[in-house]
Amino acid sequence: MTRKSYKFNPETLTYEPIVRPVRIRIYRAVRKILIGFILACVVNFLFSFFFYTPKMSRIIHENREMELKYSILQDRIRASSRRLNEIKHRDNHVYRSLFAADTLDIPGIYTPYPDAKYADMATDSYAPLMIGIWQELDAFTRLLYLESRSLDALQKLAVNKEQVSLSIPAIWPIDKKSMGNRSIGMFGGRIHPILGIYKMHTGVDLGGRTGEPVYATGNGIIASVIQESSGYGNQILIDHDFGYKTRYAHLSKILVTQGQQVVRGELIGLMGTTGLSTSPHLHYEVIYRGTPVDPVNYFHDLDESTFEGIVQNAKETTFEK
Repeated sequence: MTRKSYKFNPETLTYEPIVRPVRIRIYRAVRKILIGFILACVVNFLFSFFFYTPKMSRIIHENREMELKYSILQDRIRASSRRLNEIKHRDNHVYRSLFAADTLDIPGIYTPYPDAKYADMATDSYAPLMIGIWQELDAFTRLLYLESRSLDALQKLAVNKEQVSLSIPAIWPIDKKSMGNRSIGMFGGRIHPILGIYKMHTGVDLGGRTGEPVYATGNGIIASVIQESSGYGNQILIDHDFGYKTRYAHLSKILVTQGQQVVRGELIGLMGTTGLSTSPHLHYEVIYRGTPVDPVNYFHDLDESTFEGIVQNAKETTFEK
């Protein structure tokens, strides 16, 4: 029941109830409601400051769970990256060494993606964690693609291992007994015996007599046959596939044609002194993936003392291409 207020009326000498306008009653009711609402807000704020509400506790728990999941994902990515790097190390230093294959390189494979790729995540409250994980995952994916390509290539080499072994230049291009005590023209930089300038010698010079047989050192296809009176003179270039090529220069006679298939040990020409040469000899090159390498390292039938003797004698050459 609403409590009534009374006012003494001196004229009637009685107490009469006070009647307030409706707007006053509404105002007071509203004021009480507002005061109650404000007090409730203050109490709720103080309570939430010192105590978590069930909803806030649930949100905080979900946030911590999300951070834990991201942390676990990041650890798994890093563990997988370490294992993939171990595979990469074995690939480069073990598997490819068995096949004498060069390391596979894909341009840009180690270049990180631009920041624009992760721009959509920049406004998220977990942006630092999310972007870091995505960058690590993208780097892992690029490395995984590289290793996939590399192992595919190794698988091809493994399937064709017999063909690879027969294609790699691994024998002498001439009968080494016919060389006698002749020295071998060295591979590498030296003073050109004719031009008198320092020049890179991209092969070895094997001395002999004009007309001595010259043999293919591995299976392959005759990539080119050139006959000229300068430079290398009459020469043959064989493509052995798997990155290998060999050159035979200063020949007196060429016995093969371009496009012809040859096998290791097949007679392909005769030694001579055509081109820029001081005496009969064979200029022999081994080219791996476009780069000349020392052919002496491919003479597999050499014992240690013979190999050291060849290397020493190679410094005393007077041959030239």
